[in-house]
Amino acid sequence: MTAKSFEGVFTALVTPFSDAGFDEAAFARLVERQIAGGVHGLVPVGTTGETSTLTHVEHKRVISLCVEVTKGRVPVIAGAGSNSTAEAVELVRHAEEAGADAVLVVTPYYNRPSQEGLFRHYEALARATALPVFVYNVPSRTSIDISNATLARLAKIPNIVGIKDATGDLSRPSVQRLECGEGWIMLSGDDNSALGYVAHGGHGCISVTSNIAPAACAQLITASLKGDFVEARRLQDRLIRLHKALFVDASPSPTKFVLARMGLCREDTRLPIAPCDPSHHAEILAAVELAGACP
Repeated sequence: MTAKSFEGVFTALVTPFSDAGFDEAAFARLVERQIAGGVHGLVPVGTTGETSTLTHVEHKRVISLCVEVTKGRVPVIAGAGSNSTAEAVELVRHAEEAGADAVLVVTPYYNRPSQEGLFRHYEALARATALPVFVYNVPSRTSIDISNATLARLAKIPNIVGIKDATGDLSRPSVQRLECGEGWIMLSGDDNSALGYVAHGGHGCISVTSNIAPAACAQLITASLKGDFVEARRLQDRLIRLHKALFVDASPSPTKFVLARMGLCREDTRLPIAPCDPSHHAEILAAVELAGACP
């Protein structure tokens, strides 16, 4: 796939559960709805997919089923991170065997490695696969921030192709474009600021909100990439309260609450994530209505 294949909105899919565990039928429905809504790609088993509470068997099955249902219609960027390099290598290799188009690898959490440790971690993963590798930088969750200087080193490795940037720092795409080169693919990991991120040179967004409003999110980023910021701002005004409402409780519980109201999956989350607190329901549903995505 070319760099162009990784532009636009990529939905960070929820993982629906049933009494038996992973709800495959509901997941297939969600994938089909996303593709019909016009998203540009899918990201199974990322943070929104509750990957930290899935077994390895479940993790691998979610990726395999996503690839099976998608049938090549849009790219699949499979979550494949761990705070153990050996475990991440196993997950990356499975993603390749399952037919994913790329992998998304979070910076190792809890360990708090040095910048050299981060470089060696990603270098080892790149050697373990022929797939394009995206670095996932989310210091608010991992307690480690990969520097632009380290990213510049990683960008020299041919199959490390870009980043999911969830720092919220809109200066980063400008600096990375200078340090990592024009071919470096930059995807925002923050729906709230994705419009600004694209305006600064980003190529799209890995989105939570598109679980609920795939068409509007796809249209927003498409308009931004075309430089039509009048239309992009109009869509952002529709979506901004939803962007925020989906994080009024621990994610993805608000998203699953809305999807359950839509009849698309159960509200079930896995501990330590609890179901969305009822005190937030009215605020979330008001934001859904404003976005034009009423259940």
